[in-house]
Amino acid sequence: MCGIGTLANTGAIVVGGLVGLLVGKRLRKRFQETVVAALAMSVMFVGVAGTLQEMLRANADGRLVSHGALMFVISLAVGGVLGEWWNLDSLFERFGSWIRRVTHNERDASFVDAFVTASLTFCIGAMAIVGAIEDGLKGDPSLLYLKAVMDGCFTVVLVASLGKGAVFSAIPVFLYQGGIALASRLLAPVFTPEAMNNLSYVGNLLIFCVGWNLIHGEKKIRVANLLPSLIIAILWAFVTST
Repeated sequence: MCGIGTLANTGAIVVGGLVGLLVGKRLRKRFQETVVAALAMSVMFVGVAGTLQEMLRANADGRLVSHGALMFVISLAVGGVLGEWWNLDSLFERFGSWIRRVTHNERDASFVDAFVTASLTFCIGAMAIVGAIEDGLKGDPSLLYLKAVMDGCFTVVLVASLGKGAVFSAIPVFLYQGGIALASRLLAPVFTPEAMNNLSYVGNLLIFCVGWNLIHGEKKIRVANLLPSLIIAILWAFVTST
């Protein structure tokens, strides 16, 4: 069944969110602060590890050398300009504010931040795209099942530390991954191995930026405005291959 992996992923986030709400109510403020710090450091190191994995390659003599620096810099610079022009960060926040309003959570001051943080964490990265394509094209949801387990566990921590807004990240995850699964036959030729490497390269840095914002407790980096960098990174693979 096409899309079963996305449904499982969405359901796992909701279940994890409900568990997080129960756990969060029992945590004192200092425990919540420690959990947020631990979560932020985990996200940052996952991002760094993923970026270095794509950045470093071994030469014939075994020495590690960096590659793709030009793609990396141009993707982030051009993508950042486009993101600021389109003001994607504001769109994310307005969507979060709308969800807060229709769910009658106006008194929850952290709702929007929790929603945006969780949405970016779960949607950025190659795993969501590759999993959705395999789910839609081959009917193989196994990668999204693995992502569902990871996202569900992560949601428990996010909700317990940041608030119930993180639960509603299930909505953009459903729309994003579900849309890719439905359009998988059209998108599959676009995501070549080189394009996926570039996507992972830049995407992992954006994951690091999410953790950076968590550790500082405020939006130091408008990560949503950097999302077009992922598109530039994919386009780069086609430009350089011709």
